[in-house]
Formats: sequence, C-alpha cells, structure tokens
Amino acid sequence: MEAAALEAFYLRPMDSILGDPLLPQAHGALLNALELGSVRAASPDPDGQWRAHAWVKTAILAGFRSSATAEIPGWPGSAFDRTAFPPRQFFTADGVRLVPGGSAVRRGAYVASGVVVMPPAYINVGAFVDAGTMVDSHALVGSCAQIGKRVHLSAAAQVGGVLEPAGALPVVVEDDVFVGGLVGLFEGVVIRRRAVLASGVRITGSTVIYDLVLGRELRRDVPEGAVVVPGSRPATGAFAREQGIQLAAPCIVKYRDSSTDAATALEEALR
Repeated sequence: MEAAALEAFYLRPMDSILGDPLLPQAHGALLNALELGSVRAASPDPDGQWRAHAWVKTAILAGFRSSATAEIPGWPGSAFDRTAFPPRQFFTADGVRLVPGGSAVRRGAYVASGVVVMPPAYINVGAFVDAGTMVDSHALVGSCAQIGKRVHLSAAAQVGGVLEPAGALPVVVEDDVFVGGLVGLFEGVVIRRRAVLASGVRITGSTVIYDLVLGRELRRDVPEGAVVVPGSRPATGAFAREQGIQLAAPCIVKYRDSSTDAATALEEALR
C-alpha cells in the first residue's frame, strides 16, 4: 500500500479497522513505510510548525489491539511483547551502528544511516531518528518522538512518547540540538534547532521556561539556539516561604551564535 492508501485505510473508526481482513497487509505496509521514513507520526509545516498525523498513531494503536502477546525468542532471560511490533533487525547496508549490550529498536521506528546507538538504549515504535544522531547509554526515544539530524542524546536522556490521544503532538527535537545527561522531555515539547539543554533539565507541556535573556516566559517551545540550564524559583504561599521551598524552573541563560558549538556555549553559560 502507498502512503495515501494507508491513510485512507486508517481514517476510519477503530472497530472498522480491526474488523477489516486487510489489516495484516496494511500493518505490514505501515511498518515498512515508517522504517523508510515515507510515513511519519509528525512533520513540520512550511512555516516550521509541527503537526501530528493522527492516522499514523491510530494505525499503531490498531496494531497493538489486533495482536497477541508472545515470547520473543533469543533474548536473555526471555522477553514477551505484542507480535505486531517485534524488535527491528539491522544490516550492514543500513549504516546504523548498534553497539552490543542490550539496546533495542522496535519495528516501525525510522533510524537513519549514520545513527549510533550505545547500550543500553531503546527506540520505540513510530519514532524518527535522523542521520548523524547519537543515542547514548540508557537514553529513551519514546513512541512517535521526532529526533533531527546530528542530535546528541546524552546518557539517560528521556524523550517521552505520546501515542494517545492520537492527535497529540509527540516530543520533537530538531537538528543539531545537544541534550545533556538526565534531561527529560515530555508531553509534546518542541526543542528548536541548535538548542543546548544542560544536564538535569526537565521540560513538560506545562513547564514554564524563563528566558532570562529576553525577559519572557515560554511554554512547550524552546527557541532556536537557546541554552537552557536547571534553575529554581520560590514556591508561593506562607508555608513555602517559611520552609524556603523552591520549585524547578528551567532558564534560558544565553543564545548560541554562529561561531559557538554546543560544548562551548554550555561551558560559558555554566561558568
């Protein structure tokens, strides 16, 4: 099935999809299209705004609901998962460096040539990981997350997945972003090109990001070239003041210019 035919197949109520005898054929075509990158769970419009493709996420959900859980042979200690989404296998021609040691990529994830996956890491179904990206040890690329070119996901970085509701935007990390260790990105946040996130930053859909350079508050969208570090702000209320309670507050402390790489920008910001 071509992408247009797949979209038409899945743009129906779930009961109709699950009852269609062509579902196994459509599911196989979906996995192949996702792995080739010809179908994506989200993509940017010409103006740079990201848009979720709800039918793709509906299709993935249909795969879960139409398949059984079975043992996956060959995994130490045994493993059990839905038969519709077995682990993906790579070949030399794929150009992916999947270092031994416990990493896994689920079928239906796009992993471009030049990507390096250090153990143990996990890339879930519907994710898109573009060329030259490093997925470091203990990093997660969640279901349908969109990762651009030359991104560095440092050790234990968590890029959350969003499958439901189908229309919700997944987490997006654009090209040339540096994501520090133990960073957590969740609930459809968008990290724009060349941004730098220092170790320990946590951003969700409701997190207020304080731009100390331009004097503004942001949500969901980290601007291009922003250097973000963990900060704190006083909690409100008399009890909080009495106890000296502080709340986490990611702060933009500078913007990269064309001559500074991510490491230099981060070192200057933290100095």
